[in-house]
Amino acid sequence: MTTPVSPPVSPSPATLHYGDGEFAVLRPGAYVTCAVSGVPIPLPALRYWSVDRQEAYASPLEFMAAARDA
Repeated sequence: MTTPVSPPVSPSPATLHYGDGEFAVLRPGAYVTCAVSGVPIPLPALRYWSVDRQEAYASPLEFMAAARDA
């Protein structure tokens, strides 16, 4: 039996649409960039984002900083 092979993930950034509790991948990639710190966030590790601003954040600290500056 042959195991299906997944296509390789691009080492480039992904483009996402951030929704309530989920995101949709518009352009495949390996990561998104934190809107506050500029740190790359691997998609499996992405937990924080703003639906209104359509931005990703590396941690709750960056999320709170962005909310404070808005």
